[in-house]
Amino acid sequence: MPQKAAGTLALPWDTKGSRGASRVGMDQVLLCVTVMLTIVGLIMVFSASAVLAGNRYHDSWYYLKRQCVWLVVGLSLLHVLSRIDYVWWKRVSLPLLGGMTTLLAMVLIPSLGIAANGARRWLGVGPISIQPAEMLKLGLVIYLAAYLTKKERRIQDFQAGLLPALLVVGFLSGLVLMEPDLGTVVVLGLVTGSLLFVGGASLSHLSTLVLCAVPIGLALVLSTEYRRQRLMAFLQPWNDASDTGFQITQSFLAFGSGGLFGVGLGEGKQKLYFLPEAHTDFVLALIGEELGFVGTGVIILLFVLFMIRGFQISTRARVPFGRYLGIGITTLIGVQALINACVVTGLVPTKGLTLPFVSYGGSSLVVSLAGVGMLLSISRDRHAGRGEMEHRSGQGWARDR
Repeated sequence: MPQKAAGTLALPWDTKGSRGASRVGMDQVLLCVTVMLTIVGLIMVFSASAVLAGNRYHDSWYYLKRQCVWLVVGLSLLHVLSRIDYVWWKRVSLPLLGGMTTLLAMVLIPSLGIAANGARRWLGVGPISIQPAEMLKLGLVIYLAAYLTKKERRIQDFQAGLLPALLVVGFLSGLVLMEPDLGTVVVLGLVTGSLLFVGGASLSHLSTLVLCAVPIGLALVLSTEYRRQRLMAFLQPWNDASDTGFQITQSFLAFGSGGLFGVGLGEGKQKLYFLPEAHTDFVLALIGEELGFVGTGVIILLFVLFMIRGFQISTRARVPFGRYLGIGITTLIGVQALINACVVTGLVPTKGLTLPFVSYGGSSLVVSLAGVGMLLSISRDRHAGRGEMEHRSGQGWARDR
């Protein structure tokens, strides 16, 4: 198979596409893995939240019912997006990113944004609330995929190729930091860096960006009291196990109590007001307690399989936009799952990031399923016929090479 040199990588695909290939069915393995993770999520959300929901809302099924509604919305969106030609997203990448920026700005308006736990991250739409920062993650991936398709041969030029994308990402990250939400900014930075690396950006440029990002991140942490407390809790969690280190030490106790096979589904004790956010950010700790090391290992393996299939689908796409889009979506979900797993096991400081498909949270679930729908669309189209037509006619926001 022809090799394409792209700066930091030799990409194993033919950039001119392959004519005559037939349209195939969607990737069943990726779909099955996604469904399995969402089913586990429903079970664990109910197990983690039943007591809390019963005391708070007098309805043990409260969180599960809401999660089921979001799951129906997400699966419907997955079904629709899997049947839309993914090349279409390239044409709407700029308007889509503009809409995301508007929503982020609206969150910061006190009369519009909903504040909770010291952060303003949600917009109220009738009886429901949405988190624009979650939607931004996918919107930014689409934008970067379109941008790299357009700038593919100039991405090693810092001023003409790399700088414009960095300015966009930096501006959006600034809006997210104002919520504040450093965790999402970290995810955006890692996904952006990964896509720029795959897109062929110079290693010297990327290394310089990393060296600049480290002191900026450290300054953001040290300049805020609650972030400094999280850092100290990460470094010495047992020194203040009843206050700043309470959440992570309770997570340790959950994993320790679970042992190899767990205490049994529904039998966990940490969810009884010991482990905060047991149904959202720390649901993996509850899985460790109730299903043990084996259950936790199965979840991790499912995410590994998801990433393998996602990257395989991406490399089989026959136009650059499909490859960048697939790699970006797979990296986005994989990075967030990795960070969440590292947080609950004490490998990185606490961040408010959900476990994709598994944690409670409508915005995260719907966006993740929408991303899977786009991956399935890429897996269905081995020849990207409309993409080649667009290339030949020279139309569209960016031309495939």
